Amino acid sequence: MVTPFDPADPAFLADPYPSYARMRAVGGVHPHAGLGFPVAVSHAACSAVLRDRALGRVRTDAGLPMFDLLHRNSLLEREGEPHTRLRRLVAAAFDRGHTARLAPAVQRRADELVGALAGRIDDGAPADLVSLVAEPLPVAVIADLLGVPESERAPLHGWSDAIVRMYEPDPGDDVRAAAERASAEFVALLRSLVARGGDGLIADLDAVRDADGSRLSADELVGTAVLLLMAGHEATVNVIGNGVHALLSRPDTWSGVVADPGLVTSTVEELIRFDAPLQLFERTALRDTEIDGYRVPAGSRIGALLGAAGRDPAVFSRPDALDIGRSPNPHLGFGAGVHYCLGAPLARTEVAAVLRALADRLPTMGLAGVPVRRPRFVMRGWTQLYVHRA
Repeated sequence: MVTPFDPADPAFLADPYPSYARMRAVGGVHPHAGLGFPVAVSHAACSAVLRDRALGRVRTDAGLPMFDLLHRNSLLEREGEPHTRLRRLVAAAFDRGHTARLAPAVQRRADELVGALAGRIDDGAPADLVSLVAEPLPVAVIADLLGVPESERAPLHGWSDAIVRMYEPDPGDDVRAAAERASAEFVALLRSLVARGGDGLIADLDAVRDADGSRLSADELVGTAVLLLMAGHEATVNVIGNGVHALLSRPDTWSGVVADPGLVTSTVEELIRFDAPLQLFERTALRDTEIDGYRVPAGSRIGALLGAAGRDPAVFSRPDALDIGRSPNPHLGFGAGVHYCLGAPLARTEVAAVLRALADRLPTMGLAGVPVRRPRFVMRGWTQLYVHRA
């Protein structure tokens, strides 16, 4: 065993990958007293945590009525037949061509946002890629997907951020209170949208029926819509921010993307692997099981460190190198098994759209100043990332 990392240590948050490597060199799973459960650090062990049907999402209510309502009815928090039924209904609504329908609009929005970023830079000052591109794009896309009117979109980003902060270790009373307020306000908006009807995914979720005629309950529909915002927004913001930082820290690699648009697809996958936006995913043992020889008793938790899995030299050659042509690239950034992310195609579309727009409008882009990292472990990303024409 090695000394586990401190998830609140600024040095660890700045670069967790050396700590992961030291742990992985000793074993695939390690106890972590600070987190209160063991963590898997190898690709094989993380994959097993995500795929083992003896492990599931068994949540305990947080004592926050609206926050708990959302999570109790979330696709991510169900197992067995309840999960299968809910995923089948949600997938049926998704399969009505929403991602393909949105793709041209995603590229247009990315072009507009990057155009505004370039305009700020052309006026003579560096500009923040996070606030001007990475944050507004996924909010707009998810709002388009759900069918939220433009006039009611302003609070979405704040609601998402308030809710996902509950996933960090020891969130504290202020975070809990903010998450409950955000959950209540989001639920009220979504219930209003369902009552009004429309032509977005919310309407399709409300209309979809199973073979036996069953449908999503009102709370399941709300829980699904909130999950789409949180997962789709937070992950995409961080892939864009982490990815652009990684590329611009290696100017020759960014030049490779600019020179060959055909590399965009593989670049997206490599950015997700290289600096995972979601570092930790927890599961609970439904019955006694083992992960890489580590005993996980029924009722106990175990975490998969997805960032560590992405740097495993047993799976990825030169794991600490950013290889935009890497193939195959079996990263676990979108999960694995029955909880594999339904929104993965849309997230890939958004990141690719941003890379294409940046390569077109800012091909000589470079980092400006010192970026500011979010002081968070689970959701890894940047608060500010200023760029300029290099």
